Amino acid sequence: MVQFIQGREITLAQLIEQFGLQRADNEQFFLEWQQDLPELSDLEKQSLNQVKAEYLHLSRYQILEPVVKMVVLSPLLRLAGFYQPPFYIASEEEVRISSEDEGTIIRGRIDILVFHPLFWVLVIEAKRAEYSLEVAISQALAYMLANPGNDKPTFGFVTNGREFQFIKLTNQGTPNMNYLTHCRSIVGMT
Repeated sequence: MVQFIQGREITLAQLIEQFGLQRADNEQFFLEWQQDLPELSDLEKQSLNQVKAEYLHLSRYQILEPVVKMVVLSPLLRLAGFYQPPFYIASEEEVRISSEDEGTIIRGRIDILVFHPLFWVLVIEAKRAEYSLEVAISQALAYMLANPGNDKPTFGFVTNGREFQFIKLTNQGTPNMNYLTHCRSIVGMT
């Protein structure tokens, strides 16, 4: 009997069991996060400070997922140049993946997908401000497994507005996938 699971309900343990995910503990695995990063201009720093200030102002009350997307993600996507050629943006893109034995099918919708035709650049999952990123990581990884061009690394970004985490998922010629996450907070509280 086939088991259907919604992407938002998948756990990391299920992904490890069904799809053979393995955590990459090698510091060299995610060099894109560590090397050849351009210096931010004064204007970019000013824009990022504005995003932070707006988030802090609005976070005094409950911030739901659509507000996180509007206040935090939209300006970050613009600063990263993802609204310019050669990139395109899709929202609520439906995905479906199945385990090798077809016993489990995961269905869901990617919050935001940045792509270059035939190549997924970035999968983004957003959560409301009070949610832990742990919930979003499993969901993003499940969607990243559905990447049709999985011979290349797939990158993910999860955020609740206050914290963000980058994910890299690779398929190294075996059924096992590797991922590594890095977490940073955009808000310092005292």
